[in-house]
Amino acid sequence: MPPTEHEKTKRSSDPSLRAAHVAVDPLEYPGWDSLLAAHPEATVFHGTGWARVLRETYGHTPVYICRFDGRQLAELLPIMEVSSQWSGRRGVSLPFTDFCPALKTPGQDGRALYQAAMDSGRQRGWKYLECRSASDGWAGASPSLAFYGHVIDLAAGVDALFKGLDSAVRRGIRKAEEAGLRVEFSSSSESIQIFYALHCRTRRRHGLPPQPFRFFENIQRCVLDAGQGFVATARLKDQPLAAAVFFCHGRQVLYKFGASDHAFQQLRPNNLTMWAAIKQSAADGFSTLHLGRTSLANEGLRRFKLAFGATEETVRYCRYDYSSKRFVASTDRTEGWFNQIFAHLPLPLLRLAGQILYPHLS
Repeated sequence: MPPTEHEKTKRSSDPSLRAAHVAVDPLEYPGWDSLLAAHPEATVFHGTGWARVLRETYGHTPVYICRFDGRQLAELLPIMEVSSQWSGRRGVSLPFTDFCPALKTPGQDGRALYQAAMDSGRQRGWKYLECRSASDGWAGASPSLAFYGHVIDLAAGVDALFKGLDSAVRRGIRKAEEAGLRVEFSSSSESIQIFYALHCRTRRRHGLPPQPFRFFENIQRCVLDAGQGFVATARLKDQPLAAAVFFCHGRQVLYKFGASDHAFQQLRPNNLTMWAAIKQSAADGFSTLHLGRTSLANEGLRRFKLAFGATEETVRYCRYDYSSKRFVASTDRTEGWFNQIFAHLPLPLLRLAGQILYPHLS
């Protein structure tokens, strides 16, 4: 029986019933997170929690390019439209994200997905479209920026994982334990407040402003409270010496943020914090722990992650510039002349700088 006029109208207005690529807002799409369950490569960044963090902290607009097969999500390229009077309007997949692969079904090369995203950007007046993943299927794409990525296979078991640590890391863990440090796990607002105090001091030491506190408040409310992450905090008695924020999705854990009190570095609280998170994640049945992205110039952080027995990979970003109609290179802006300025600002001014700057960055 041919479709009725009502069915035709419903099919044309409901993106879940169309085969074409459409732009949707996951925060307005019922059951969005359940749709991701069928995709083994989905991360916490594809879900509504992270989308809500970005929208409610910075006002970014979700423009998630999708193709549906019936009511199943067949393809997805999540994009946030970042609009700034300073830096213009652009599409980023996704802001403040280490990596965010496009989701595709077997047999699909993604060409139509990326083409739909580029067409959407032209219509919306973007300066560029940046994707933070290996962009197989994006015709003509060339890397604009690269980072190291590090992954720990948790399947080996705790004993094998400990043996796989660098000897200096093992000594650091024992030193921390002998000094009486302990690690606690929490997803509470108090744990985020403790982390943020350490985070601000750590960012100042690196000569970078911290993200505004509301960013981490939203992470706690939208991600951690939803059971998709935790904060690991190393304490000496009641004094927090180091803390790290981890995200969880499926069978993967992601190390997202870390901070510590540099005055107690000799007690190796960072070593103990990371090792405790590795043990806990393995015990909870997760298969991998991804240690996030690392700048190619940050050899110290790279060595720290490799010392935990991680396998190294390359994370590549691609950026298409609409004015020049080509893929262009970009710059890793974590180091520069500004580091010396930020490193000498009082903490209140440094936090103010973050509140002013980050809404215009991505």
